[in-house]
Amino acid sequence: MTVLGAALIFNYMVEYQAPSLDAVFHALGDDTRRRMLRDLADGERTVGQLAQPYAISLAAASKHIKALEQAGLIRREVRGRTHLCRLDPGPLATAHQWLGFYERFWTERLDVLDRLLRKEDQRQTTTPKTGDDR
Repeated sequence: MTVLGAALIFNYMVEYQAPSLDAVFHALGDDTRRRMLRDLADGERTVGQLAQPYAISLAAASKHIKALEQAGLIRREVRGRTHLCRLDPGPLATAHQWLGFYERFWTERLDVLDRLLRKEDQRQTTTPKTGDDR
């Protein structure tokens, strides 16, 4: 597949998934939510357990959890009066794929720059210096 073909497919995928990517990056844009996700990677937690390390109210924790839920990053299950949250990493894979495209883009550009700089260094070391070049 050509680079152009891959870019066209990627652009289609991004446009198709833009609302979900927007929600994922919004959710990841807050440090407390990122730390909550990290906590959930160790296993399910109640809303109270998620709120406890951050000295925030249950209402504030609930707002953070709602943003994570809207992004599809967590699932909440109600068991009686207890709300249990668990990580759903699927949307993170989509965000990783999106970021991966730009990682390849910049890696290719930086590889080209590296080759150009090495050629320039090689040219400068093989060019004899005269007294006038000092």
